[in-house]
Amino acid sequence: MWETDRSFFKPLAGKKMAGKKYKNAFGKVSAESEYDLQRAVELVKEVSDVKFDASVDVAMRLGVDPRHADQVVRGTVMLPHGTGKTVSVLVICNEAKAAEATDAGADMVGMEDYIEKIQNGWTDVDVIIATPDVMGKLGKVGKILGPRGLMPNPKSGTVTMDVAKAVKEVKAGKIEFRVDKAGNVHAPVGKVSFAADQLADNVTSFIKEIIRLKPSAAKGQYIRNISISSTMSPGVRVKREKFVA
Repeated sequence: MWETDRSFFKPLAGKKMAGKKYKNAFGKVSAESEYDLQRAVELVKEVSDVKFDASVDVAMRLGVDPRHADQVVRGTVMLPHGTGKTVSVLVICNEAKAAEATDAGADMVGMEDYIEKIQNGWTDVDVIIATPDVMGKLGKVGKILGPRGLMPNPKSGTVTMDVAKAVKEVKAGKIEFRVDKAGNVHAPVGKVSFAADQLADNVTSFIKEIIRLKPSAAKGQYIRNISISSTMSPGVRVKREKFVA
Protein backbone atom coordinates (compact mmCIF):
# COMPACT_ATOMS: atom_id res chain seq x y z
CA MET A 1 0.00 0.00 0.00
CA TRP A 2 1.83 3.10 -1.17
CA GLU A 3 -0.64 5.82 -0.17
CA THR A 4 0.65 7.86 2.71
CA ASP A 5 -1.84 10.70 3.28
CA ARG A 6 -4.61 10.52 5.87
CA SER A 7 -7.35 10.18 3.30
CA PHE A 8 -6.01 6.71 2.58
CA PHE A 9 -7.03 5.21 5.90
CA LYS A 10 -10.67 6.13 6.54
CA PRO A 11 -12.31 5.15 3.24
CA LEU A 12 -10.80 1.69 3.14
CA ALA A 13 -11.88 0.83 6.67
CA GLY A 14 -15.54 1.24 5.80
CA LYS A 15 -15.60 -0.21 2.32
CA LYS A 16 -17.13 -3.62 1.72
CA MET A 17 -13.99 -4.57 -0.19
CA ALA A 18 -11.98 -4.53 3.05
CA GLY A 19 -11.79 -8.02 4.55
CA LYS A 20 -12.16 -8.99 8.20
CA LYS A 21 -8.41 -9.35 8.71
CA TYR A 22 -7.77 -5.93 7.21
CA LYS A 23 -10.43 -4.33 9.42
CA ASN A 24 -8.93 -5.97 12.51
CA ALA A 25 -5.50 -4.68 11.54
CA PHE A 26 -6.92 -1.23 10.87
CA GLY A 27 -8.37 -1.15 14.37
CA LYS A 28 -4.88 -1.40 15.86
CA VAL A 29 -3.50 1.54 13.89
CA SER A 30 -4.55 5.13 14.49
CA ALA A 31 -5.09 6.95 11.20
CA GLU A 32 -4.56 10.27 12.94
CA SER A 33 -1.29 9.38 14.67
CA GLU A 34 2.36 9.34 13.72
CA TYR A 35 4.60 6.88 15.53
CA ASP A 36 8.26 6.74 16.43
CA LEU A 37 10.00 4.50 13.93
CA GLN A 38 10.60 1.68 16.42
CA ARG A 39 6.94 1.59 17.42
CA ALA A 40 5.85 1.86 13.79
CA VAL A 41 7.77 -1.25 12.74
CA GLU A 42 6.47 -3.11 15.77
CA LEU A 43 2.92 -2.23 14.71
CA VAL A 44 3.54 -3.36 11.15
CA LYS A 45 4.75 -6.72 12.44
CA GLU A 46 1.78 -6.94 14.82
CA VAL A 47 -0.95 -6.22 12.26
CA SER A 48 0.43 -8.47 9.53
CA ASP A 49 -1.96 -11.40 9.32
CA VAL A 50 -1.10 -13.40 6.21
CA LYS A 51 0.11 -16.97 5.91
CA PHE A 52 3.41 -16.06 4.25
CA ASP A 53 6.43 -13.98 5.21
CA ALA A 54 5.10 -10.64 3.98
CA SER A 55 7.32 -7.93 2.57
CA VAL A 56 7.68 -4.66 4.45
CA ASP A 57 7.80 -1.47 2.40
CA VAL A 58 8.52 2.18 3.11
CA ALA A 59 6.87 5.00 1.19
CA MET A 60 7.74 8.69 1.34
CA ARG A 61 6.00 11.68 -0.18
CA LEU A 62 8.53 14.29 -1.21
CA GLY A 63 8.21 18.00 -1.86
CA VAL A 64 9.60 17.78 -5.39
CA ASP A 65 8.23 18.21 -8.90
CA PRO A 66 9.62 15.26 -10.90
CA ARG A 67 8.54 16.96 -14.14
CA HIS A 68 11.73 18.98 -13.77
CA ALA A 69 14.94 17.03 -14.31
CA ASP A 70 16.71 18.87 -11.49
CA GLN A 71 14.12 17.59 -8.99
CA VAL A 72 14.24 13.90 -9.82
CA VAL A 73 15.32 11.83 -6.81
CA ARG A 74 16.97 8.61 -7.88
CA GLY A 75 19.68 6.37 -6.46
CA THR A 76 20.64 3.20 -4.67
CA VAL A 77 21.18 2.25 -1.04
CA MET A 78 22.66 -0.72 0.77
CA LEU A 79 20.24 -2.01 3.39
CA PRO A 80 22.28 -3.21 6.39
CA HIS A 81 20.12 -6.31 6.84
CA GLY A 82 19.16 -6.92 3.21
CA THR A 83 15.62 -7.24 1.89
CA GLY A 84 15.03 -10.85 2.87
CA LYS A 85 14.32 -11.62 -0.75
CA THR A 86 16.35 -13.97 -2.92
CA VAL A 87 17.35 -11.78 -5.84
CA SER A 88 18.01 -13.34 -9.23
CA VAL A 89 20.81 -11.62 -11.15
CA LEU A 90 21.63 -11.80 -14.85
CA VAL A 91 25.00 -10.53 -16.06
CA ILE A 92 25.27 -9.58 -19.73
CA CYS A 93 28.95 -9.64 -20.67
CA ASN A 94 31.59 -11.05 -22.96
CA GLU A 95 33.20 -14.39 -22.22
CA ALA A 96 36.19 -12.69 -20.58
CA LYS A 97 34.00 -11.54 -17.68
CA ALA A 98 31.75 -14.60 -17.47
CA ALA A 99 33.80 -16.52 -14.89
CA GLU A 100 34.10 -13.45 -12.67
CA ALA A 101 30.33 -12.98 -12.71
CA THR A 102 29.64 -16.65 -12.00
CA ASP A 103 32.14 -16.80 -9.13
CA ALA A 104 30.52 -13.70 -7.57
CA GLY A 105 27.15 -15.48 -7.44
CA ALA A 106 25.33 -14.40 -10.60
CA ASP A 107 22.41 -16.71 -11.36
CA MET A 108 22.69 -16.30 -15.13
CA VAL A 109 25.58 -15.15 -17.32
CA GLY A 110 25.66 -14.70 -21.07
CA MET A 111 24.99 -12.25 -23.88
CA GLU A 112 23.54 -13.10 -27.28
CA ASP A 113 21.42 -15.97 -25.97
CA TYR A 114 19.83 -13.85 -23.25
CA ILE A 115 19.34 -10.84 -25.50
CA GLU A 116 17.45 -13.12 -27.89
CA LYS A 117 15.34 -14.49 -25.03
CA ILE A 118 14.47 -10.95 -23.95
CA GLN A 119 13.50 -10.04 -27.51
CA ASN A 120 11.10 -12.97 -27.37
CA GLY A 121 9.49 -11.62 -24.21
CA TRP A 122 11.51 -13.21 -21.39
CA THR A 123 12.06 -10.96 -18.36
CA ASP A 124 12.10 -13.49 -15.51
CA VAL A 125 14.92 -11.86 -13.53
CA ASP A 126 15.15 -9.26 -10.75
CA VAL A 127 18.32 -7.37 -11.72
CA ILE A 128 20.39 -7.16 -14.89
CA ILE A 129 24.03 -6.10 -14.74
CA ALA A 130 26.02 -5.35 -17.90
CA THR A 131 29.54 -4.31 -18.84
CA PRO A 132 29.85 -1.01 -20.77
CA ASP A 133 31.15 -2.71 -23.91
CA VAL A 134 27.92 -4.65 -24.46
CA MET A 135 25.43 -1.83 -23.87
CA GLY A 136 25.19 -1.19 -27.60
CA LYS A 137 23.84 -4.69 -28.14
CA LEU A 138 21.60 -4.48 -25.09
CA GLY A 139 20.10 -1.25 -26.41
CA LYS A 140 17.97 -3.21 -28.88
CA VAL A 141 15.87 -4.54 -25.97
CA GLY A 142 15.72 -1.25 -24.09
CA LYS A 143 12.02 -0.80 -24.87
CA ILE A 144 11.32 -4.12 -23.19
CA LEU A 145 13.58 -3.71 -20.16
CA GLY A 146 13.05 0.00 -19.52
CA PRO A 147 9.36 -0.09 -18.53
CA ARG A 148 10.09 -3.02 -16.21
CA GLY A 149 12.94 -1.22 -14.45
CA LEU A 150 15.44 -3.81 -15.65
CA MET A 151 17.60 -1.75 -18.02
CA PRO A 152 21.16 -1.50 -16.64
CA ASN A 153 22.18 2.04 -15.73
CA PRO A 154 25.56 3.51 -14.68
CA LYS A 155 23.87 5.63 -11.98
CA SER A 156 22.56 2.53 -10.25
CA GLY A 157 25.87 0.69 -10.57
CA THR A 158 24.48 -1.93 -12.92
CA VAL A 159 26.67 -0.86 -15.83
CA THR A 160 30.23 -1.59 -14.72
CA MET A 161 33.38 -3.52 -15.50
CA ASP A 162 33.54 -4.63 -11.87
CA VAL A 163 30.75 -7.17 -12.26
CA ALA A 164 31.83 -9.13 -9.19
CA LYS A 165 31.32 -6.14 -6.90
CA ALA A 166 27.99 -5.28 -8.52
CA VAL A 167 26.66 -8.83 -8.15
CA LYS A 168 27.75 -9.10 -4.52
CA GLU A 169 26.15 -5.74 -3.61
CA VAL A 170 22.83 -6.66 -5.19
CA LYS A 171 22.84 -10.05 -3.47
CA ALA A 172 23.70 -8.40 -0.14
CA GLY A 173 20.75 -6.01 -0.20
CA LYS A 174 21.47 -3.09 -2.50
CA ILE A 175 18.21 -1.63 -3.81
CA GLU A 176 17.41 0.98 -6.44
CA PHE A 177 14.72 3.65 -6.12
CA ARG A 178 13.27 6.51 -8.15
CA VAL A 179 10.62 9.12 -7.38
CA ASP A 180 7.39 8.63 -9.33
CA LYS A 181 5.37 11.25 -11.20
CA ALA A 182 3.39 12.12 -8.07
CA GLY A 183 6.49 12.81 -5.97
CA ASN A 184 6.39 9.52 -4.07
CA VAL A 185 9.31 7.17 -3.57
CA HIS A 186 9.03 3.67 -2.15
CA ALA A 187 11.07 0.53 -1.68
CA PRO A 188 11.09 -2.87 0.03
CA VAL A 189 12.98 -2.80 3.33
CA GLY A 190 12.66 -6.34 4.64
CA LYS A 191 10.23 -9.03 5.74
CA VAL A 192 7.79 -9.29 8.64
CA SER A 193 10.00 -12.05 10.05
CA PHE A 194 12.83 -9.52 10.55
CA ALA A 195 13.42 -8.27 14.08
CA ALA A 196 11.97 -4.81 14.71
CA ASP A 197 15.50 -3.41 15.18
CA GLN A 198 16.55 -4.78 11.78
CA LEU A 199 13.56 -3.22 10.04
CA ALA A 200 14.20 0.09 11.79
CA ASP A 201 17.85 0.03 10.67
CA ASN A 202 16.85 -0.62 7.06
CA VAL A 203 14.19 2.10 7.04
CA THR A 204 16.62 4.56 8.60
CA SER A 205 19.25 3.85 5.94
CA PHE A 206 16.68 4.41 3.20
CA ILE A 207 15.37 7.67 4.67
CA LYS A 208 18.86 9.07 5.26
CA GLU A 209 19.80 8.38 1.63
CA ILE A 210 16.65 10.12 0.39
CA ILE A 211 17.50 13.13 2.54
CA ARG A 212 21.10 13.12 1.31
CA LEU A 213 19.84 13.27 -2.27
CA LYS A 214 17.60 16.31 -1.69
CA PRO A 215 17.69 18.35 -4.93
CA SER A 216 18.92 21.90 -4.50
CA ALA A 217 15.96 23.02 -6.64
CA ALA A 218 13.43 21.56 -4.17
CA LYS A 219 11.70 24.32 -2.22
CA GLY A 220 9.67 24.20 0.96
CA GLN A 221 9.14 21.05 3.00
CA TYR A 222 11.10 18.20 1.44
CA ILE A 223 9.87 15.23 3.49
CA ARG A 224 6.07 15.51 3.46
CA ASN A 225 5.32 12.20 5.14
CA ILE A 226 6.65 8.69 5.74
CA SER A 227 4.66 5.47 5.95
CA ILE A 228 5.56 1.81 6.32
CA SER A 229 3.36 -1.19 5.65
CA SER A 230 3.44 -4.90 5.02
CA THR A 231 1.70 -6.81 2.25
CA MET A 232 -2.09 -6.38 2.57
CA SER A 233 -1.85 -4.29 5.74
CA PRO A 234 -2.74 -0.64 6.47
CA GLY A 235 0.06 1.90 6.40
CA VAL A 236 1.61 3.15 9.64
CA ARG A 237 2.69 6.78 9.63
CA VAL A 238 6.19 7.55 10.94
CA LYS A 239 7.23 10.73 12.77
CA ARG A 240 9.52 12.82 10.57
CA GLU A 241 11.08 15.07 13.19
CA LYS A 242 13.97 12.74 13.99
CA PHE A 243 15.04 12.66 10.37
CA VAL A 244 14.47 16.24 9.23
CA ALA A 245 16.01 17.95 12.26
